[in-house]
Amino acid sequence: MGREKVENFSFIAETDRLLRDEGLLLVSEGDDGKPNAMTIGWGLAGTMWSEPFFVVAVRLSRHTYKLIEEAGKFTVCLPSKGMTEALNVCGTKSGRDMDKFKELGLTAKKGHTVDAPYIAECPVHYECEVAFKTQVEKGELKEELESRVYASGNYHALYYGHIKGVYAVKDAKEKLP
Repeated sequence: MGREKVENFSFIAETDRLLRDEGLLLVSEGDDGKPNAMTIGWGLAGTMWSEPFFVVAVRLSRHTYKLIEEAGKFTVCLPSKGMTEALNVCGTKSGRDMDKFKELGLTAKKGHTVDAPYIAECPVHYECEVAFKTQVEKGELKEELESRVYASGNYHALYYGHIKGVYAVKDAKEKLP
């Protein structure tokens, strides 16, 4: 399934809808060379510093946090129809404990512009290089949000991924949920 580079925000409406509904797949690979996918429901795609960015939130306790720290790169993949099981597994299981790609029959492909894998079965993916990172700290977020989102004290790192390319298969919009 060939991919073509598309305009950075060609799939912004679909990206936003999927973030709020089924979720997206954040893919990274650390020093061990093993790809891992994590379901995300929080993120922002837009413009920062006059450049295209995708901001993702990753809890410090997640395996993905370690991988992005090692690599400094990631992809964000829009799932195709029928990927509900992959979204469920990638949102509930840790890559420390299982090879999600093997277990789910997913195919990892190297990015076109960054050295990070994407999921071949996903019709659209963003390729990102970390340009900035910050961490949510106790007491810095509005109390009503902090008490609801961080009751356990498991905070997020926010990675500002400079979008280096967005790639899609032909008829990608028809393949999305």
